[in-house]
Amino acid sequence: MSKNNYNPIALAIKTALCGSLLLGTGALAQDAAQTPAASDDKDVEKIVVVGSRGAPRSVGDSAVPVDVIGGEEFAKNGTSDMVSLMSANVPSFNVNAQPINDASTLIRPANLRGLPPDSTLVLVNGKRRHRAAVITFLGSGISDGSQGPDISVIPSIALKQIEVLRDGAAAQYGSDAIAGVINFRLKDASEGGSLEVKTGQHYEGDGDLRQISGNIGLPFTDNGFANLSAEYKQSDPTSRSVQRWDATDSIASGNNLIADPAQVWGSPEFKRDAKVFLNMGAEVAKNREFYLFTNWAERDVEGGFYFRHPTTRGGVYSNDGGETLLIGNLDESMGSCPTVDATQNFADLTADVNALPDHCFTFFSMLPGGFTPKFGGVVTDTAIASGVKGELDSGWFFDASMSVGRSEVEFYIKNTINPSLGADTPRSFSPGKYVQLEKAANLDFNKPIEVDALPYPLNVAGGVEYRDETFEIYAGDPASFEVGSLASQGFGIGSNGFPGFKPEDAGSFNRYSYAAYTELGAEFSDAFRMDFALRYEDFEDFGNTTNGKVTARYQLTDELALRAAASTGFRAPTIGQSSVRNVTTSFAAGLGLVDTATLPPTHPISVQKGGKPLTPEESKNFSIGTVLEVDDWYVTLDYFHIKVEDRISQTSSLDLTPEDIEALLALGVKDASSFTGVKYFTNDFDTTTQGVDLVSNYSMDLWGGRTTFSLAYNWTDTTVDSHSEYISDAKVEQLERGLPRVRGSFTLAQNYGDWEGFIRFNHFGAFYEDHLDSGVLLESEGGLPIEVGSEITTDMELTYHVNDSYDIAVGAQNIFDVYPDEHKWDGVAGSKYPTTAVMGINGGFYYARFTYKF
Repeated sequence: MSKNNYNPIALAIKTALCGSLLLGTGALAQDAAQTPAASDDKDVEKIVVVGSRGAPRSVGDSAVPVDVIGGEEFAKNGTSDMVSLMSANVPSFNVNAQPINDASTLIRPANLRGLPPDSTLVLVNGKRRHRAAVITFLGSGISDGSQGPDISVIPSIALKQIEVLRDGAAAQYGSDAIAGVINFRLKDASEGGSLEVKTGQHYEGDGDLRQISGNIGLPFTDNGFANLSAEYKQSDPTSRSVQRWDATDSIASGNNLIADPAQVWGSPEFKRDAKVFLNMGAEVAKNREFYLFTNWAERDVEGGFYFRHPTTRGGVYSNDGGETLLIGNLDESMGSCPTVDATQNFADLTADVNALPDHCFTFFSMLPGGFTPKFGGVVTDTAIASGVKGELDSGWFFDASMSVGRSEVEFYIKNTINPSLGADTPRSFSPGKYVQLEKAANLDFNKPIEVDALPYPLNVAGGVEYRDETFEIYAGDPASFEVGSLASQGFGIGSNGFPGFKPEDAGSFNRYSYAAYTELGAEFSDAFRMDFALRYEDFEDFGNTTNGKVTARYQLTDELALRAAASTGFRAPTIGQSSVRNVTTSFAAGLGLVDTATLPPTHPISVQKGGKPLTPEESKNFSIGTVLEVDDWYVTLDYFHIKVEDRISQTSSLDLTPEDIEALLALGVKDASSFTGVKYFTNDFDTTTQGVDLVSNYSMDLWGGRTTFSLAYNWTDTTVDSHSEYISDAKVEQLERGLPRVRGSFTLAQNYGDWEGFIRFNHFGAFYEDHLDSGVLLESEGGLPIEVGSEITTDMELTYHVNDSYDIAVGAQNIFDVYPDEHKWDGVAGSKYPTTAVMGINGGFYYARFTYKF
């Protein structure tokens, strides 16, 4: 379907929405300003628990910037994935579609304040969330090698509110909190609930969404609650592709067996996506509360992969760039095999292949149209946290808890081959799986203590924490890594595109750590307050680290306050980054598709290429800002400065010389001849990231209802201060400009009787893309650089409250069907638009939602 031939339903929804806007009917805002929008909530103060271990505070009273988003706001969106929902509500939180990006397609990496996913700490009900098992091997430079939590397993219907602390907090919460902290607070109602059905489709007629979710609150004993939430979703894939140039040339030569498009770029297919969350709590004795929350989630995601051209793909069809076919001799006693010219037209090439002796094998005879693998995985996530909190007779408040979290990713790849097995190859493989298992125990205390020198009690907090982390690699099925008889003749080894994990690569890798921390909060007057935090943490594999933080807030007038914070922080290398082994297929300038091995930094071949044991990243954070509250007008303006040293990332691909390969073979790495390069994790660069966050919200009575104007703006700039020789100029450019430096949104929200709605304008700044991770900055040297301009998209939604129980909503994201700039390299691999665009590459999406509340 052409992008201009809109579906009639989409046109009807857009007409209704635009008409409602002209009539002055709009929406309750997507709370980009993180303050109440609806008239019923205009006097409700948003309370946060992150940022300080003392008593909860309002957003305006916090000494550090915190965004608070009501859980109900996430329902008012067309998208349903938690990562996309966060990006729509927090401008400094960025994510893109990740098409054809190995495991990143299964768990998309997201960036807060221009830093990688594992620089943001994720909490659920104030407890640390475990990491995902996926390590982002292809992360568009910024996220390369990161291993962050998977927040997509959290259903929006389970959330009471989300708190986004936009400030370094490692001294308070430990490793990973360099960019900030996100705390997901679950619903805790003991009665009532809701059922929601949502459906939608892109304007192009693809990407159909089908989703049902529900929440119910139940009593648990006479003084408790059990709140259960569930969600089930399916969505179809999208395609924003053009035909590849090499496929076009082959079709022109007569090969009509090649699909059009031969390679698909777009959102993957969600075959199933099921999520369940349970949150429980009960008073078990005087001043004693038991709590427990747990989840189970499973999704099956399948996406596209690179096209294997029928005359040029190395290790399969040809090993000389397509000059001649790669032909295997199945029985050398029958004589040698003839050379076949692969540059001739399809008819002549087919005739020559058909004339080959029976003992001569080429994949052109088996798959003359080439092939495009389908890559996917089943992601399973489970967690449970439980504890007791309350107040001791001495006046100390305590919280004792334990938690266990587990993430498993079982990979599969279809429509591919193990070239070394020749005609006996299977077409589908199970390459193995990764598992991340984390256990933690915490004991926290806090108490306000009277101090003669202070007008108010000194809040004293502290605690201890023990954590145990395990990363496991499970071997794939034998065919996925088997070295077949044709390997010695130049045929590739393993399931092409994603070779299986070999038994010698499998294993369980573990480490433990423990921490002690304290925090003091002092109010020196009615206007001036400071907080001090100190944390000591010791890791089994690299030693200890001590970090501190100080914050201050001064109320200049009744309306205006100043706030500032300074801290040191760290991010420990994950056990997965230190232990993982993997092979990825990527594009290399001048070489096409190549297989690159990622090995532990302590592996002999990594050491030969400069590898060393990983050490923690270290950060210095500083922020200063203002808070202005005048009646119904709320404004915050904050500047932040984050310097990170020894950042961990993958090296650029390091070419394996014949001598390197011989060394690998001598070490018993049988498939070394399949690799053209090697990567490993290393502490290899320093950066400085600075930026400004502006949040403004104003509410007033207008048009017979309550109107809210919300503005959220973020400017973030990253500079690579120094880097090793393993970081290319193109990767430096990705790190500095791979995300839009400017993002913002302006929302007009309105309710009027039984109607409510919103219109939101989203601005996405310009950015740079090293297309296909070619690794070369200059076009003249074989790189594929793309400069992408800024864009503005528009979202709208209209809701009708039929009665107290039933709501019907229709809406559209990117209602005017805006796309990022098309690029001139689209025919290289068939991607029509820059694949890393934060605004997305799918265009407009319309949806409808039905909600029943009880």
